[in-house]
Amino acid sequence: MRVFGLIGYPLSHSFSPGYFSDKFTRENINDAVYRLFPLETIQSLPLLLQNEPAICGLNVTIPYKQQVIPFLSEIDDMALKIGAVNTIKVERRDSSIWLKGFNTDFNGVLESLKGAEHHKTALVLGNGGAAKAVLYALEHLGINYKLVSRTPATPQQISYQDVTPSLIKENSLIINTTPLGMYPNIDACPPLPYDAISADHFIFDLIYNPQETLLLKKAKLKGAKTLNGLLMLHTQAETAWHLWNKV
Repeated sequence: MRVFGLIGYPLSHSFSPGYFSDKFTRENINDAVYRLFPLETIQSLPLLLQNEPAICGLNVTIPYKQQVIPFLSEIDDMALKIGAVNTIKVERRDSSIWLKGFNTDFNGVLESLKGAEHHKTALVLGNGGAAKAVLYALEHLGINYKLVSRTPATPQQISYQDVTPSLIKENSLIINTTPLGMYPNIDACPPLPYDAISADHFIFDLIYNPQETLLLKKAKLKGAKTLNGLLMLHTQAETAWHLWNKV
């Protein structure tokens, strides 16, 4: 039985096991299971692979999309450019374990932004691993952006205090890559001047649980178009499955 799974911490409410379980049943895939592997530290990854010799592929989530890179044997060119990995193909080569890292979040972001190419400027909330794939996708689409962070790390980044109503009006695409509002903390949302959001805006929240975050609810009240992270997850999951099974 081939084993696939998700590493991250914590993993109490993950989309992936249900998605892949349904996929395996629907497509009569009888030789595979998908499991959660919560790792309190990324240093536990080699021991996990040693103890679970049937693992053929892993997804990677918060907080390890960047931390996992030093553990890889090889990294795909796109993942290298993005600087984050969310999918690992695991191969057993004689007595060694070969890990190749990919980024399928990029595909998910592009699919989610179909039809949004007319937005010329964006605000991206958060600067973690997921944000890196979003920024790469925006550059691919030719959309300029500003990165908003609680702790700006470069002169190009701005803080939430810098996000004024006029800045919201100037940037009609807003993408949340932070966990603010994710279950169980569903009463949280990014600190934005929401009154400046209008029907001209498209608000994309990478969170999928709950399906409508407080951010999306507030934006919808202002007439904005909204989208959660489910389409992105479906797309990246299917891309990961393709990579795991590619000879």
